Amino acid sequence: MATQETLTPSGDGTDKAAKPADKAPLPVIKRVGLEGVVALDSVLSFIDGQVGELIYHGYDIKDLAENTTFEEVAYLLWKGSLPNRAQLDELNAQLQAERELPPMVLDVLRSVPEDAHPMAALRTAVSALALFDSEADDPSPEANYRKALRLTARTPTIIAAFDRLRKGKEALAPLKRNSTAHDFLYMLNGEEPGTAAERTFDVCLVLHAEHGLNASTFAGRVIGATLSDMYSAVTGAIGALKGPLHGGANVEVMKTLLELDRSGKSPEQFILDKLAAKERVMGFGHRVYKTLDPRAVILREMVQDLSEERGQRQWYDYGVEMMNTMEREKGIYPNVDFFSASVYHMLGIDMDLFTTIFTLSRMTGWTAHLIEQWSANRLIRPRSEYTGPRNLKVVPINQR
Repeated sequence: MATQETLTPSGDGTDKAAKPADKAPLPVIKRVGLEGVVALDSVLSFIDGQVGELIYHGYDIKDLAENTTFEEVAYLLWKGSLPNRAQLDELNAQLQAERELPPMVLDVLRSVPEDAHPMAALRTAVSALALFDSEADDPSPEANYRKALRLTARTPTIIAAFDRLRKGKEALAPLKRNSTAHDFLYMLNGEEPGTAAERTFDVCLVLHAEHGLNASTFAGRVIGATLSDMYSAVTGAIGALKGPLHGGANVEVMKTLLELDRSGKSPEQFILDKLAAKERVMGFGHRVYKTLDPRAVILREMVQDLSEERGQRQWYDYGVEMMNTMEREKGIYPNVDFFSASVYHMLGIDMDLFTTIFTLSRMTGWTAHLIEQWSANRLIRPRSEYTGPRNLKVVPINQR
C-alpha cells in the first residue's frame, strides 16, 4: 500500500512533508480520474458545482462578464486585483506591443499543411515562440510575468495567421491599438469588427479565462512543478485542451447543431432519437457542475441577442429546446461549450478554430496558475496502485 504524506508547518512559512511518527503506511483513498481529490491551494478561482457558482479571485463571473474586459480579467488573474485606469492602460500598451510574431514563427506557420489540425498548429507555434524569447529559461517572477504577457498577446496572432495562410491569404499584422478581441477579429477576417461583435467576443474571452484545476491547467501545473519553463508548460496544456472531452467539445456541439439543422426534426425529437440510440449529446453535463454552468447562463443570453440581431433565431431556439429536453430526460444541464459554439458560429469563426479560441482566453489562466505554482513550488507526484501480475519468471528467449 502506498504511503500518504501529511503536511506540517515548517516554522519558516512553508509547508514540508512530515512522516507519520510511527512511520507506518497510512491508507490512501484512490479516486479514478482524481475526482474529488484536492491537490493544492489556489487563490485564482472557486467553483461551487452544486449551486452553479464561479468566481475569479473573489469576483462573481457574471459581475466580471458585465462590467470588465478581458484585459482587466487578465490583470486580475496575474496580479490578484482589478487594475485602475493607469494600470489597465499600461497593460493594454504592453499587450499591443507584443502581438507581432517573430518572423521565424510565421515561417513555421507557412510550412504547416493546409489540413493540419488548428490546435496542432497552435501547439507547434507556441512551442516555437520559446526559441525566440531570450527570457524563455529565466525563472524570475518578473520574467515569468513578461512571458505571460507575450503568450497572451501572441496566441491570437498565431491563430489568425494560421487560418489566413491555410486559405491562401497573407497573414495580417496586428493593428496594435485596440483590445485583444478587436485585433484578433481584424487579423482573422481582414476588417475591423463592429462594437457589438467586439464586445460579444470579449465577454467570451472573460468566461473562458480560468476554471480551476481542469485537465489542461493541471497538466500545465504538473509540467511547471518540475521547474520546466513556461513555454513547455503551456504547450503541454494546449495538448490537453485539444482533446474532445475537454476543449474540443464545442466543436462537437456545433457538429450536432448543424446535424439537427439538416435533419428536419424538432430539437426534442432529435435529442430523443440520440438518447434512444445511446449516443452521447455533447455540450451537456460537467465533471464539476451539477446544475446549470453559470457561464452557460451568460452565453445563452448572448446567443439570444446575436441570433435575433443576425436573423438566425434557429440557433437560440434549438439550444433552448435541446436544453429543456435534456434536463427533463436526463437531469443534466448545458455546459459552457454548448452555447459558446453558437456564438462563435454566428461571429463567422470556422468551426475547427473553436478550441483555439478557448486557448486564446485560457492562456491567462494557465500562466496565472504557473506563476502561482512557482511562488511556492512542490513537485506534483501522485502514486498509482499496481494491479498487474507478480512473481513472473523470465523464460530464455529461445524458449518463448
